[in-house]
This record gives sequence, structure tokens and C-alpha cells, in this order.
Amino acid sequence: MAETLDEIPDVEIDQDGVFKYILVQVHDDNKKQSKPIVRGYARSIWHADIYEEINKELKKYGPGLDTECVGGGRINHNSAKQAIKVYGYSQGFGKADHQVSVGLLKQKYPNYVITWSDDGY
Repeated sequence: MAETLDEIPDVEIDQDGVFKYILVQVHDDNKKQSKPIVRGYARSIWHADIYEEINKELKKYGPGLDTECVGGGRINHNSAKQAIKVYGYSQGFGKADHQVSVGLLKQKYPNYVITWSDDGY
């Protein structure tokens, strides 16, 4: 199962814009191993829409994966300025641990300036 977790991208967000995002913990069946992932899409009206999309996405990795949304917020992604700001919260899932989200984003976008704040919705 560890190989399966490694195959799942840590971060998938839209290239530009302000949009909702969620932080999800992906577990194996026995919950002995897990990893956090970040997903954010402008096409999603609600944080729950993103969560549904993740659950559909993970089916391609086969059975045995379980997910837990641990919170959400918003992302302001400006690729021209190589800047990402993470902030806010999800009314349905609560506030994500933005420090965890930023850590994952920094791995995918090492040349970006990435900041976070608890301000805003």
C-alpha cells in the first residue's frame, strides 16, 4: 500500500486564480500509513465538490484507500509572480492546518513565495 500512497500526487491545484482548497489525509485500509494531500480547483463551488472529486480520483488506485478531509480554505495562486497565498477556512470542514498545506505546496513549487494567514474567508 505504501507504493500506492506514493503514486498519489501530494498537490494538485489550478494554475492561477483564487479558489477553494482542501487538505485531505489519505489512509490505507489499516490506517497504519497515511499521507496528506492538497487539492484546489476554481471549478469547484463548494469544498465538498473537491472532496467528491478526490474520492473519484482515488478509485483509479484500486481498493483499500480511505480519506478524511481535515479542513479547507482558499488559495490565491499567481503563477506570473510565482506567489501563492493560503488562507481562510471551509464552512463545512473547518480550517485546514495551513502550515501543512504550505509545506506540501513548497515541495511542488520550490521557487515560489508561499505564505499563509488565518485571516479572511
